[in-house]
Amino acid sequence: MGASDPYWATYEQAAEDEGIDVEVVDFADYNQPNPAVSEGELDLNQFQHIVFLADYNIASGDDLQPIGATAIYPLGLHSKQYDAVEEIPDGATVAVPNDASNQARALVLLQSAGLIELKSGGTIFSDLADIDTAASRVEVEALDAALTATSLDDLAGAVVNNDFVERAGLDFDDALAQDDPDDAKALPYANVFAAQADDLDDPTYQRLVEIYQETQAVQEGVVEVSGGTAVMLDTPVDDLRAILAEVEADTRDQQG
Repeated sequence: MGASDPYWATYEQAAEDEGIDVEVVDFADYNQPNPAVSEGELDLNQFQHIVFLADYNIASGDDLQPIGATAIYPLGLHSKQYDAVEEIPDGATVAVPNDASNQARALVLLQSAGLIELKSGGTIFSDLADIDTAASRVEVEALDAALTATSLDDLAGAVVNNDFVERAGLDFDDALAQDDPDDAKALPYANVFAAQADDLDDPTYQRLVEIYQETQAVQEGVVEVSGGTAVMLDTPVDDLRAILAEVEADTRDQQG
């Protein structure tokens, strides 16, 4: 996702300087990169957080694993009609992404902003059915993540994934509310490089993660493209895999 961002060219050059030929492939649909790695069409992908990866593994019966962290990106609530959360009228409609992991995160954000109440108090499993409509100020509609921003002309607000903010002509600084990527509870939303489980010890793949984390121009480029919002990570791989295993276990328990 976002292969045209300038830092990817910097990354490719940094890898080439070490004798590694990298081809970055762009996808417009979040549902495509994981199957592409599973089927061997790609060696690695880097577009998702741990909760999204856990959902994919359980739904597909696969076992893709993180081999390194990249960044946490805050999720923001945007509006073209209102300049503050308090201005959003009761009964208005706000959109959230329709994929399970980002939807749960978006709903928790709307709750923290005082727009809705969640029966569970808010978890990584919250969905539209978790909304206490009687106690909530707004109605919530689920849309494809790529459409939440482009639908803002018809909505009071929308929670927009970081990837789509600037593409929709929005400004990161104009978010009416956002979650806190520095919170320890945010680590399941750390974005990662993912690979097939059999490839976790591949030295070339491991080096590619290190190049991403160690190349200053790449790190600065990621932060710049994110509008200064990205919190860069070098979380130990064992910690990432432990979090993935925990989220997968919790998800299976939730599904019964």
